[in-house]
Amino acid sequence: MSVTKEAAGAVTVLRIGNGPVNALSVGNGFVTEIGDAFAAAEADQDCAAIVIAGEGRMFCGGADIGDFDGDPASLDTLRNMQLGVENSGKPVIMAIHGVALGGGLELAMAGHYRIAQAGTKLGMPEVTLGLLPGGGGTQRLPRLTGAAAALDMMLSGKPVSAERALEIGLVDKVVEGDVVAAALALAAEALPPVRPSGALPVPADKAEAVEAARAKLRPGALSQAPARIVDCVAALSDDLASGLAVEARLFGELMASEASRGLRHVFFGERKVARIPGLSSDVRPRPIARVGVVGGGLMGTGITIALLNAGLSVTMVELREEALAKAGATIAKTIQRDVDKGRIAQDKADARLAAFTPAGSLDALGDVDLVIEAVFEDIGVKEEVFTALDRITKPEAILASNTSTLDLDAIAAFVSDPSRVVGLHFFSPANIMRLLEVVRGKATAPEVLVTAMDFAKRIGKVGVVAGVCDGFIGNRIFEEYLRQAWFLLEEGALPQQVDAAMEAWGMAMGPCRTMDLAGQDIGWAVRKRRAVEQPDRPYSGVIDRICEMGRFGQKTGKGIYLYPDGRTAEPDPEIDRLIIEYSAEIGLERRTISDEEIVSRCVLAMVNEGAHIVGEGIAYRPVDVDMIYLYGYGFPRERGGPMFHADVIGLPAVLESIRTYAAGRHGWAWEPAPLLVDLAARGETFEILNA
Repeated sequence: MSVTKEAAGAVTVLRIGNGPVNALSVGNGFVTEIGDAFAAAEADQDCAAIVIAGEGRMFCGGADIGDFDGDPASLDTLRNMQLGVENSGKPVIMAIHGVALGGGLELAMAGHYRIAQAGTKLGMPEVTLGLLPGGGGTQRLPRLTGAAAALDMMLSGKPVSAERALEIGLVDKVVEGDVVAAALALAAEALPPVRPSGALPVPADKAEAVEAARAKLRPGALSQAPARIVDCVAALSDDLASGLAVEARLFGELMASEASRGLRHVFFGERKVARIPGLSSDVRPRPIARVGVVGGGLMGTGITIALLNAGLSVTMVELREEALAKAGATIAKTIQRDVDKGRIAQDKADARLAAFTPAGSLDALGDVDLVIEAVFEDIGVKEEVFTALDRITKPEAILASNTSTLDLDAIAAFVSDPSRVVGLHFFSPANIMRLLEVVRGKATAPEVLVTAMDFAKRIGKVGVVAGVCDGFIGNRIFEEYLRQAWFLLEEGALPQQVDAAMEAWGMAMGPCRTMDLAGQDIGWAVRKRRAVEQPDRPYSGVIDRICEMGRFGQKTGKGIYLYPDGRTAEPDPEIDRLIIEYSAEIGLERRTISDEEIVSRCVLAMVNEGAHIVGEGIAYRPVDVDMIYLYGYGFPRERGGPMFHADVIGLPAVLESIRTYAAGRHGWAWEPAPLLVDLAARGETFEILNA
């Protein structure tokens, strides 16, 4: 970290540098160093104006949020430094390039003038962490841009371009070239007057913008950050200090909130799961330029689109000519839709399509670096494919299976060198869903595993390593979640109550709607296999009755719900009657089930199975379970994932509830995980295992 000082005539240029994003870190003393360097320039009689710029690729990516985790008041160091900049008696010009986000933009707004390089992004992303801009942003931004534009930036968390920033008054000038040179030119033309942002008048649109923003707030939202941001803008007055005090108080309250703690857990968790414990830093990923995809069905098509969007060359092999043509048409249509919606330019779409090669034979994969198999979920079919790939592909090519439940080690045994086999379990639709379970087989080479994780990042996925077991991490836990959902139906709940309870709690979609969307026949096939393999772990038969009627969900127009328009779920009295009659048939007296019980049983089933998985070493850490559920299964981000949520409840309380369920009906499904029992007894948390 450093703050370098250089004199350009009567102007002092301070360049701030602290790591790749020039983070405004309090803990390592960097913010204090900035303040000291600025104070020295302020005291220098030969200095008439001050320019502040960033080193490297950007101006500043923001404050180091980890500094304030335990003590929000430590942000006062940053606030005081920015006040020192704003209160300078000498004009301060901010030379902004690359990005200025969060605390970085707050620092820029503390200056008197802002010049941005074309292409720069400026934003306030704090709301995505369940926070508000806590370094004066809620008070200075509206004064510069007007309240409506400021609220739009802060409530969306999305950055704006330098050009848009100029339109709304956030920056004073946009230049194509050297932004520091432009700042020096401004100072040289005629020394600009001191113009503190905090001294600007309260915007005329404050009342109207606040009222409009409050009307759009979601009642019952888990995160209160949007509401508190609006409160801060409402607190704007001619007295800057009073507004800053409101902002600081509300920032502290949000830092302590469960929603912000959960969102920050997600933010840091995404980085933690990218690190593979126990691997030497000398293990480097292999280069991947050409990829083969075997299978032109829904999953293979989605995977191919994801790879093309990431700039890779892809050869898709599909033996059925009609299916190959359909896949190619879908790929072209999807990419063109991105052009029509303004997401990409036509030349980029043309380049993606040019990188796609359809093929009717596996022989086309002789020169690829990676093959992803996405064929029918049958071990015999997998054997045919991998035996052929072992013969056709070059020895160093990585062979990956997209299997969601089959034994990866059994698949790896079909090739002469099983060390080059890894699982790449995409989630449908593969070009949209961000999760990628990277399955490590017992023979998977460390270099192959590292390459798979690097590949996940390259194609914009959150890669999480999972060991080999039936269902890996995500589907193994989901099975226990569904087991409780189906038991709840036969005990007294109806589908719409189960779904409404889970959705009100924050799940993106309730279990009944989820399986209708995925296809009830998929779950039915798993249950049939489980009936043979695990006869001592039964499901409720009520869901099988629905499947026996040919009601597989949206794709058949009927599942647990009706889909008259092919998409919108409507309760079906026929299914309600079927459920009630099934309860009577098995001699079970239906009872009133509360929403609280629905949530508790469904969520704690996830927690307990997650603890089993971590304890068995299938997942490296509890945070791996959390990231899989957040990015693959619609778990509410504000709750941080099932394992984080268990820590919020407290593991002793979690264990007590699980033991209560274990003493009741189907108690075998609630055998407490040894890891949970151990941590609760020691008064510890899942979080300690995430280091």
